[in-house]
Order: sequence, then C-alpha cells, then structure tokens
Amino acid sequence: MSALFSPLTLRGVTLRNRIVVSPMCQYSAERGEASEWHMIHLGHLALSGAGLLCIEATAVEPDGRITPADLGLWDDATEAALKPVLAAIRKHSHVPVAMQLSHAGRKASSHVPWAGGQLIPVAEGGWLPHAPSALPHKAGEEPPLSLDNAGLNRIREAFAASARRAARLGIDALEVHAAHGYLLHQFLSPVANQRTDEYGGSRENRRRFPLEIFDIVRAAFPADKPVGIRVSATDWVEGGITLEDTIAFAHELKKRGCDWIDVSSGGVSPLQKIPLEPGYQVPFAQAVKKATGLTTIAVGLITDARHASELVESGDADLVAMARAMLYDPRWPWHAAAQLGATVEAPPQYWRSQPRDQKALFGETTLGQR
Repeated sequence: MSALFSPLTLRGVTLRNRIVVSPMCQYSAERGEASEWHMIHLGHLALSGAGLLCIEATAVEPDGRITPADLGLWDDATEAALKPVLAAIRKHSHVPVAMQLSHAGRKASSHVPWAGGQLIPVAEGGWLPHAPSALPHKAGEEPPLSLDNAGLNRIREAFAASARRAARLGIDALEVHAAHGYLLHQFLSPVANQRTDEYGGSRENRRRFPLEIFDIVRAAFPADKPVGIRVSATDWVEGGITLEDTIAFAHELKKRGCDWIDVSSGGVSPLQKIPLEPGYQVPFAQAVKKATGLTTIAVGLITDARHASELVESGDADLVAMARAMLYDPRWPWHAAAQLGATVEAPPQYWRSQPRDQKALFGETTLGQR
C-alpha cells in the first residue's frame, strides 16, 4: 500500500490517509459568521477523499481578523453559524474536521486579496491592529498598537474561549496558527517583535507568548483530541526567524504534548525572497522531524502524487497538506489513489463515476443503474 494512503492515529482521532486539506482563507464570512459559501466550499472538500479537512484561519476575536470578511469563532452567533456547515459534513462524510485558530495581529484590518489586500484606514471602516510592537508590516502603513498586559490577557482568554466553542461544535482537532506573519509569528520573529519585556529580545522570550497560547488551547480542548500548530520555519529575510529557531521552538512544543507541526515559511515581511519550486519547504519539515520526532506536515507546491507518497515513505514528513492544488482539483486524493493503487472513501452517489479500469478506487463493487 502507498504510504500516502496508510492510516495515522493522533490521540483519539484516526485519519484514513496522510492527505490534509490545508486551512485556506475564503474571505466570505459575514460579521465573522460562516455563510452559504462555507457550506459549498467545505462541503465539497469533505468529499475529496482526504484524511483530514482543516477549516480556514478562524479569528478568536473581531480585531484578530485579517479582513472584515474573515471567519470567526468568538460569540454565540459565530458558533451557531458553523453548526449547519458541520452537520452537513457529518451527514455525508466521515472525514475528521480540524480548525485553525488565529489572530492576525498587525496584518489585521486589511482589504480582501482581490481588492488589493492593503490596510483599511479607520476612517474607511477599518480598525487599529494590535501587535507585539508598534511596527507596521509595510513601510508607509499606520503602526499597530503595541499589546500591553491587558491586551495579552484579552487574547489569552479569546483563544481559550474559541477552543471551548470548537469543542462544543464537535471539531475533531485544532491547529494553532503561528505562521505567515500573523500575531503569534510576529511574537516569534525579531522582524516584528522589538519588545523589551519578558516577551521580547531573546529567542526564549520571543517564544514565550506563543507557547502560552498553545498551552491555553491545549488545556481548553478535550484531552482525547489532537492540537497541532503551523509555523513559518524561516522568514526568508535577513534578521528573521531561522530554521534553528524553529527547531528550538518545536522542542518546547513537544514537551507540551503538541500533536503535529505544520511546517510552512514566510509571511512576516514584504521583503522576503522565496525561491518557489515544488516542495521548496520540505527540507524544513524534514529537519524539524529529524531533530524532534514530532509528527510533521509538509506543505508548499506539492502537487504530484508520487512526490507526496515519497515524502511519507522516506520519513521526510508524516502528512502532506494541499491548498491551491486542492482548489484546482478538489478530487486530488481520488486521482492520487488511482495512480498509486490505493482506495479512498467516497459517497455512494459518486461510485458510478469510477473509470472502468479503476473499479477498485472506492473499495466498492460496481454500482448498477436502473
């Protein structure tokens, strides 16, 4: 059997294969509430045959949204809006559903990407973002507000409350977002964190708040359900996070019972220079896994089925996350299984779709038709 299609158990949750649908921001919520788009988007991806479906970066408070159209989970209304989406998924799919909890920090109050992605001025309906330090993401932008102790406490409580709401919704796993230039990554990176208190300066101080948030989320979520984290292994900019910093952070996460580490990169500075090519982030995942033994997710321009399978087979990663490739081909796991001689779960309504030479793809007998 292809390693890509072998099962994996994380605490009380078993994944049927090693393919993860990455959390992908849709910028389609209303006041943080899931919309009809989420029903369509997540519903069809739940039928993809992947082993895990992760809901997009979900803001833990309104000020933590990247854009005004971000998904959130901070009050009864945002919690209630997700219930029918999850109910539909549960009715028609067995895929475990994870959620990525996030706070945008200084990248909050932005226009949606297809409208330019620039910060929205307060006078035009935006808000002043909060960050570790009063340093703007881009030159010329208004500086964010530096978080004081009250602000840090507010965010701690927001992550805990969102984790509890996720548990009530029946979410199977959580991923803490500490990558891509958002708040927890901002604390980790010297590019964004120039604090002089116990949360800034040394590597140990800069990782203090992200580790506190991980501990808070872990404590607020059921012990039999996994909690992982996404990190940016490097900032791709001089003076930023290095792979060595990330490995040291991962060792601390392992001590705290982290169930997986999703290894991405970049996002904290527009000055980053990223050498894009298939699997360009895999060496980071490989290094973190080798150094720590943590269950590791590789992500980043992995689109070929044999490449993905080899990553798992070789031990470079335990899981492979797909984002843009899954949007382009929402049945990518079906096609990978057909290529690698594996099977996937599919609803009976779709069994008849198998090509005649792939009747074992769904592990079912041929479906007759009247």
